[in-house]
Amino acid sequence: MPSPLFADRSSAQPPERGAVDALISQTRRLRGGVDAVRREAAVDEEQLDDPQIRWQRALCELAVHHLDDLGAHLGQLREGVPAELLEPEPYRPPLPAAPPEPERGSLLKRVGSAEWNLLTDDVTWSEELFQIFGRSRADGAPTLDELPSCLLPEDQELLTARVTDCLVDGKPIDDEFRIVRPDGGRRTVHMTGEPVLAADGSTASMWAVLRDVSELRRSERAVRESRDCLQRQRHIARTEHRLAVELQEAVLPPWRGSLRLPQGGPASLDLAGHYLPSSTSALVGGDWFDALQLPDGQTLLSVGDLTGHGVSATSGVAMLLGAVRGMAVSGAAPGALMGWLNQMLDASAQPALGSAICCRYEPGSRTLSWSQAGHPAPLLFRDGVGRALRPPEGVLLGAVSGARYGQAEEKLLPGDLLVLHTDGLSPRMPELDVERGPERLLELAPRFAAARGAQECVRAVVEEFGGEEREDDACVLIARVGP
Repeated sequence: MPSPLFADRSSAQPPERGAVDALISQTRRLRGGVDAVRREAAVDEEQLDDPQIRWQRALCELAVHHLDDLGAHLGQLREGVPAELLEPEPYRPPLPAAPPEPERGSLLKRVGSAEWNLLTDDVTWSEELFQIFGRSRADGAPTLDELPSCLLPEDQELLTARVTDCLVDGKPIDDEFRIVRPDGGRRTVHMTGEPVLAADGSTASMWAVLRDVSELRRSERAVRESRDCLQRQRHIARTEHRLAVELQEAVLPPWRGSLRLPQGGPASLDLAGHYLPSSTSALVGGDWFDALQLPDGQTLLSVGDLTGHGVSATSGVAMLLGAVRGMAVSGAAPGALMGWLNQMLDASAQPALGSAICCRYEPGSRTLSWSQAGHPAPLLFRDGVGRALRPPEGVLLGAVSGARYGQAEEKLLPGDLLVLHTDGLSPRMPELDVERGPERLLELAPRFAAARGAQECVRAVVEEFGGEEREDDACVLIARVGP
């Protein structure tokens, strides 16, 4: 039925058909573009656990619903007839790989019209409106007094107020209501309505158009929920990152410059260390370095890498470092100490793998005793030349229950430079499956020989590796033997 107008309202001039056709073409191109984006962004079901992907997918679905509605409205505008009488031309996406076009006229089934005649009590509903409400023609169209009973109880009072304002004060209706269909299904409809005036200015009837916006509102709700979930995930990630950084700062040695151990003793070690964060991830890793003067005058040196990132990794490092220090203070040799660490990780409630090096340096004899667990060997620089020490037997911590760890000794000389590091200093070479960190460290031998102390050596390492895109964190600990 044509839309009735107020008696004193003049008819507006219809828009030019060519301009509307151009808008329809643009809408179809946009719809095809959104379909292309949806195909390119297709993901596996496992990936839907990612809040970012869910949010992007919900946005695409919402855009589709908006463009479908826009296309239907522009079709009505082009023909100049109401939606229920319009038979639109089928939507044909411009892209050949687009999904099947919607059923002919399916968009318009979401729009229906109604008129309630106050003089004759006749009620006229379009076929589309019966479909929206899930009613048959045999059920009949409800009167204005019966219409609120089709809504959720929470919306009935609002509809009654809007209808009263329309009939008494001539106020147009423009609101949304939630209907309950006879089969128990619920739909959300957007209702626009106006009073139709008789020749004497009295209200003769009320006319309304109701549009089923359930899918549109569902898409909008999905966008909001996925966006809120994404924001919560980001907030949690920021909080966990802050906690991980704070925990790491509390665990790693407080000194950032050189440290001489044993203090005041002969053949002291000039120590310096540095932590290099990953350049491709904001998550804090499980790399650590440590140095501690022991009660018997020896010095503990250790570096390691625990699997994982964030708070779980840094809390694991705190536990591991506490165990290393405690066992070293009790006098445990590096090989035995590594075996106990392996048992501890193997029995942990949250299993993890780790690589590590533990060394005890005896200043009186300048002897280095060390053990390793699947870790790059220490590098020894002497007289301007560097080499990797021959590693004793040792598998990753937590990998093999009851594993045994060997122990090696190295006699150091005054001026020797010892470099302990974790892997990840430089990007791996996929074609060779090797990490070039040790090789490039050995190439720094001339700079190490010319350096005045351990801190200058660390600075050379940072200058060499600090600007690269590392996938993982890395640590370096340098010790130079005093005279």
